[in-house]
Order: sequence, then structure tokens, then C-alpha cells
Amino acid sequence: MSGKERLLVEGNGPLKGSVSASGAKNAVLPILAATILATEPVVLKNVPKLQDVIVLSKILEDLGAKVEFEGSTLIVDPRSIRKTRANHDLVIQMRASILVLGPMLAKFGHAEVSLPGGCPIGSRPVDQHLLGMEALGADIKIEHGYVLATAKDKRLQGTHHTFDVVTVTGVENVLMAAVLADGVTVLDNCAKEPEVSDLANMLNSIGAKIEGIGTDRLTITGVEKLGGGEYSVMPDRIEIGTYMVAAAMTFGDVTIIDCIPEHLEAVTAALRQAGANVEVGESTIRVYAGEPKLKALRLKTAPYPLLATDMQAQFMAMAAISEGTSTITETIFENRFMHANELARMGADIKINNRLALVEGVSRLSGASVTATDLRASAALILAGLVAEGTTMIGALHHLDRGYDSIEEKLTNLGAKIERVVID
Repeated sequence: MSGKERLLVEGNGPLKGSVSASGAKNAVLPILAATILATEPVVLKNVPKLQDVIVLSKILEDLGAKVEFEGSTLIVDPRSIRKTRANHDLVIQMRASILVLGPMLAKFGHAEVSLPGGCPIGSRPVDQHLLGMEALGADIKIEHGYVLATAKDKRLQGTHHTFDVVTVTGVENVLMAAVLADGVTVLDNCAKEPEVSDLANMLNSIGAKIEGIGTDRLTITGVEKLGGGEYSVMPDRIEIGTYMVAAAMTFGDVTIIDCIPEHLEAVTAALRQAGANVEVGESTIRVYAGEPKLKALRLKTAPYPLLATDMQAQFMAMAAISEGTSTITETIFENRFMHANELARMGADIKINNRLALVEGVSRLSGASVTATDLRASAALILAGLVAEGTTMIGALHHLDRGYDSIEEKLTNLGAKIERVVID
């Protein structure tokens, strides 16, 4: 439906109140894929209502699993999975679909997954996934747009593998493949993102043996089979970060509840440098107005625990109204400044030079008709709309619906004027 839908956002002063983040998109997708490995039903709690979750659920159903939604709980019964070829029409809808490759290969000894689609934010090849599977003894072929993976003698073999680059989904896929491999697997140069740890903790909860969680070396002792169980998905640190920036930009006073503050240390540090106040509790973060004007920042995206690339667009929106010249260096994806042109339509002064953005703060932004270019760009445009004069109309909402659960409702509860309308 989101093709004809638009978001109307009006500047309405400071955001105030409390808000709770949904479960993490980037944690729930690998965890959902991991249910393929189970031999009993898996009950997942704190599952966000997102388009990507629906697509991956449909892929699981197409493979033969029974999937049932009950509010924010999702029950997956994988016992009836018989197919090992993931549906092309579903897989091309999002890049995370490649995550079913490792679990299917480990459990059935064979998997066929078409090369995936997703956000257009630069080259995100799956070579790291495939190199890891080959290290585990899989034979990999790419034919007619499909990855065909086969384990010799139906079982993968434990190995020592070092990733060439830090890759989140690559580690997740290889980790899922390794849990049923014969012997011990050691994975080095692993991404340390909390979402990787959440997947590892979920796998351990249903019978896997993974050590070194949260470090760059994961040691996996293969088991014969995994059972079932219940697991609660971690809160979405990018959603939380988005509300933190929104509170700072509007000079509001917002408390985010049910969060894991240590996941947001880079965002907290950046906001404090800009002059906002951030109070951190055990499971809460409060952001409220500090200095009368936000100060320019020097930001650089990098793997966790440094600033996530998924927060770059939101900080660019903030930099657009901060005093002085901010510099933002994007080190993760080479095509991730597409939102700069849309922010410029609202009056932002942004110059892009390859992977560096120079953002000269302006005194005000003005509402305009803009288009979301990817998931996080849609959040940046909402943030800009919250402080702009007049009405901002945002199109291409399918990006937003892939990663933010009920964002309009949550921001409205904080005092924002934001409404979804259908344009004929």
C-alpha cells in the first residue's frame, strides 16, 4: 500500500514524553532464519511488525514451516520444512534473505538461494558468506542467479576461518552453518555488533555451543541437533538512536525506556558533544535540551562499538541545523549519501565529496516534497520535517516500513504532528 502513501510532517516544537523501542530489525531477521535449524517450535518475543519480518516469514512458510503471529510474539514450527530452495520472488525483496543459506545448508546438507535484493546503498556482495561456507567444506556454485551450496556427505566440517573484512550478516550466516558442523569451528575477525551476539545467545538457548560472544573470535562446538525454546529479541538500537537525535534536534525532553544503553554509547557521545544533555539509566536513556544551539560535529561511521552507518543519515539531518560546519565520513557503504539531495530540497547546505559530507548549518529548514531513498534516509527526512517550517511530504514509504515499527504513532505520542495519508 505504501506506494501511494505519503507522510505529512509538520514542525511542532519540542518532543516530550517517553517512548519504547521495538525489537531490533537487524537482530530478528537472522534469529528468524535460525529457526530453520530447530527441531522443535521456537517462540520469539519482542518481534517488530516490519515488512522485512513479513517477507522472511513468508520465505519460511514457503519452505514448509508453520509461522504464527500473536501481537509481538512469533511462533515458528520448522518441523515440516522439506524444501531447500528459497523462493526467488520473495528473496529478491530484501538482502537479508541470504541468511537462510547457512541454516538450510547445515540442517539438510543442501541449499539454493537466489542472489538477494534490498536497499540500494552500494555494493554489498555475499562473497564473505560463501567463503565461510566453503571453509566449512561446502561446494558452492552460482548458476542462473542462484547460490547452490552442498555439504560433502551431508555434513559440514569444523574449521578455522578468518573473515577478510568485518561483515555482520556474513558472520551470522557462517555461524548458523557452523552450529551443526562436525567438530569445532573457530571464526576470527568477527563483527562485534550486538545483533550478532543476540543471534549467538538465541542459538545457545536452543542447544548450540558458542563461546566468545561479543568478541571478534567465536568458537563453535558442533552439536548433533538443536531443540526449540523461547527467546526475546533485543531492542532496536537504531530506532532508539533515531529518537535520541529527534529529542536533541527539537530541543525536547524524551526518555527511551526498555533499552540497552551500552549499545548507544557512540550516539550518546556525539549528542553530548553537540551540546545536548543525555542521562543514562540502567535500561533508560533521557535526552533533553542543553546548550541553546547544537554544535557542529566531526563524525565517522565504523563497525561497532563506534558510530553505526545506520545512524549517519539521522545525524546529517541534525547537522543541517547545527551551528558551524559538520563533517561526516561514511566508511561502510560507498553510496550512502543519497538523502543529502533530499535534505537540500528542504534548505540544507550539504556538499558531498566521495565519502565525505560537509554540512554547513542553516538557521532553518523549510517543508518540501521529498522522497526516501533508503530505510535510514526516510528517518532523516522525518527528523528534518520535525524542525522545518511548514509541511514536509515524504514519499517512498516502503523503505520506512522495512525498519520502523509504528514510528508515526510513537512520535505522535511525543507531540509530533505526523500523519500518513493516501495520495490518489
